[in-house]
Amino acid sequence: WPWLLLAALVSPMMLGLRMDLSMLLEPLGFIKVLEWILAVFAFATCGGFRGETALLVSCEGVVNKTVTAVFAYPFRLNTVVFSAPDPKGCGGTWTDVCLMGDFSPSAQFFVTLAALVFLYCFAALVVYIGYNHVYQQNNKFPLTDLAISVLIAFLWLVSTFVWAKALADIKASTGASIIPGIESCKAPGTSCHFLSVTSMGVLNVSVVFGLLNMILWAGNVWLVYKDTNLHSQWNRISESP
Repeated sequence: WPWLLLAALVSPMMLGLRMDLSMLLEPLGFIKVLEWILAVFAFATCGGFRGETALLVSCEGVVNKTVTAVFAYPFRLNTVVFSAPDPKGCGGTWTDVCLMGDFSPSAQFFVTLAALVFLYCFAALVVYIGYNHVYQQNNKFPLTDLAISVLIAFLWLVSTFVWAKALADIKASTGASIIPGIESCKAPGTSCHFLSVTSMGVLNVSVVFGLLNMILWAGNVWLVYKDTNLHSQWNRISESP
């Protein structure tokens, strides 16, 4: 499949470029455009997030000082350090305080899949629009397309649920429950209160886009399947006495 695209770009005379934009109105082409767009949204909503969690700290010589920890994709929270409440660190009782957890594998899996799907949709649209006659004449291409579509649908299922679980853990690791785990807040004369955390509504939307991508690719599997000889063979078998 990738070699077909490369050959198409390098030697259009060999394959006979025939531009047909009407393919974008066909179910197979239209759903690919939707998958292309949703892959961009999934990538942007997860990979573009930046937020912070804030505490209110009172300690020696400091009253109600706001300390913050800024976190972003790929959500390696264990490398994110809270700002010190004062230059002297609360009389020496405040040490570097990090958030807990490394959720980069789940986030990077989700974002990388979205990026690869975006590229695949672009390649597929080039073939559908410019080389549909080649695609239809050689059944190997629809079969390859079918296999890739099944794989992508499965990967969207896995990556979305893995990312949804990681997101729930990220919310727990940046919320009010972090206070008991901060040793510096237990020092004599020091008190910490949870102040706020950036809304993660955008990350919730990324999970929704993951589910929508999964549903679209499941539908895509059926549309590609109808273009293969597997569908025609099954029809002949079911219609035979």
